[in-house]
Parts: sequence; structure tokens; C-alpha cells
Amino acid sequence: MALKQASGSPGAPWKRPLGGTLDELTVSSELLAGNPLGDPAVRPLYVYRPPGVDRDHPRELPSVYVLQGYYGQVDAWWARKPLEPNVIERVDALFASGDCPDAIVVFVDAWTSYAGSQFLNSTGTGRYQDYLCDEVVPFVDERYPSAADRDRRGVAGHSSGGYGAMACSMMRPDAFGAFASHAGDALFEACYLPDFRGVARALRDKFEGSYEVFFERFAAERFEWERFGKPLEMYGYAAAYSPDPERPGKALLPFELATGRLVGDVWERWLEHDPVRMAARHADALRSMRRIYLDAGRADEYFLELGSQAFSAELDALGIDHTLELFDGKHGGIAYRYPGAIRELVEALREE
Repeated sequence: MALKQASGSPGAPWKRPLGGTLDELTVSSELLAGNPLGDPAVRPLYVYRPPGVDRDHPRELPSVYVLQGYYGQVDAWWARKPLEPNVIERVDALFASGDCPDAIVVFVDAWTSYAGSQFLNSTGTGRYQDYLCDEVVPFVDERYPSAADRDRRGVAGHSSGGYGAMACSMMRPDAFGAFASHAGDALFEACYLPDFRGVARALRDKFEGSYEVFFERFAAERFEWERFGKPLEMYGYAAAYSPDPERPGKALLPFELATGRLVGDVWERWLEHDPVRMAARHADALRSMRRIYLDAGRADEYFLELGSQAFSAELDALGIDHTLELFDGKHGGIAYRYPGAIRELVEALREE
């Protein structure tokens, strides 16, 4: 008996062949060049086309932009959990099955050295909202059969990506006409504030109560989530929501490092970015959406189902049509829900 080399893909469960096509592109951004963290302006960008859709497709199609969660980067969409298809394969199966009208699906990378950007413009991280809306969107529309029309364009994401979907739709309704948020960051006093005490304690016990010491050790040591994860994530949120106006690339913290006590004026800056508080200020943008779809697991560890409910209540108060679905589940392990949300958006963004 002898092992022989075989041709082609091994197939499932290792690599399921796609019915459509995923173009794994590399793009160079003018807006991200010279960002305050020195992060790469050259980025990966994934663009998915359903089966039978070529770049010269004769009919303009809706498009959906998919945003990553915190600590995510675009190649992680290929990650596989045991006995499950990955996200790319799930999206492909949605279109290959004929269960969803054709659309272009774009996977956007907004990673930073702080592990995320919240898809906002900030002197603490860079112009990631402008990168998405003013560079990626026209780049795709010029090269793919996507309709160059905000009423044919949607955005979706999970966690920080869900926050980005809500925030970008409210702040840039010229770019997006529908959105879906899976447990997006919202109701900040429920999802963020409880972590302030733990981060203050971790900095005290492991990093001499100092973010300067934290970043020195972060740069020198192997990354361990239990040691570095939450303090880095919290600083990244602060870099997005409350950047230090005197120090590009740095952040103002909404709590005292020595005690965990709230710093009121900085915390107010965070609350200005809370979708629950943003809704009334951006009511016209929200009313212009062709579809708003929200969901979250009832046992979300970060209580983001409460944020989804609070945002939904604001939409109800404003008389804005939307859907909220709560399901049995936690924060992670919900990738199976992404295709359904994409279908909801595509159906709403079809030509009438």
C-alpha cells in the first residue's frame, strides 16, 4: 500500500468548494495612510459573487457589507468550528441554494493595533468610517455589478461589527440604506461599564496600575487573552470613543485607573456614541432605512440583548419600522444566523 497524491480539493469537511466566487483582493487606502497608530494602509478586502455572477454581469445587484467584531480580521471569516461550515461557506450556501436573490457581499477589514476601530473616524485610531464609506464602497461599485445607490446597499455585522452597522447607517445614510446588527454594542452602561472595575483591578495587580507599563509588556510578551485581552479591548474602545485631543493615537479613559471610579466628562463622550442615545439624533437617517434587522442571544455574556432591546425601544418611540429577534444563545457561536440577516437585507434592497 502506498499513499498517492490526489488532485483537487479534499472537499468537506476540510474545504467545501464554493458555488460562487470569493475575490481575495489587496487594496491601498489613501485615508488610512499615516494613521496615528502606524497601522497598514494596505489591506485585504474580500468580495463575494454568487454562482453565475461575473464582473460584467448585465444587471446591477444589491450589495451587503459585512463588518467584523472586535479582535477580528477579514481572514478570520475562513475560521472553522468543529462540524460546521465557516462564514464564507455559509454565505455561499445561501446564494447557491437559490434561497436568496443575487447580491454582492463585501467583507471589510478595519483591524487596528488596538484590535479594532468600531468603524468610526478617530484621532485615536484613524479614519475607518471614511475608509469604508468613501473608499471601499466606490471601489466595489466601480469594479463589480453592484448598484451605486444607497437604497440598494446594506451593512451587517456582529458585536463591534453590529455596532459599526448601526453607527455607519445613522452617521452615513448616504452610503447605506439598510442594516442588520447581531448583538451590536449598545446601551453602554450595561455592556461596557461593568468591565471598568475588572480592568482597573487587572492594571493594578499586573501592570503597576499603568497603561504605559501595560503597553510595554504587551509589546514584549506573548499575547495571552487572560492577561492582556480586556485591558487592550477597553483601551481600543476609548481610542474610538474618547481619543485624547492632545495625543494622536492615545485615549482618555472613562474611569480612574486607581479606583475604577467614573470620569464623568469622558463617560459622557462615550455615551454620545451609544446607538441607544444616537437614535433620536439620527431619526431621519433611521427612517430612511429600507430594512432594520436586530437580533441577539438571550444569554449574551455582555448583556447585548438588553442593548438590542433598548435600541429597539428607541426605534419604537420614533415610529421606525424594524425587526428584533431574541433567540436562545450566547454572544458567540451565532454565525449560523448571519445568512438569514443578509437575506433580509437583500430582499429589502432588491429593485422594486
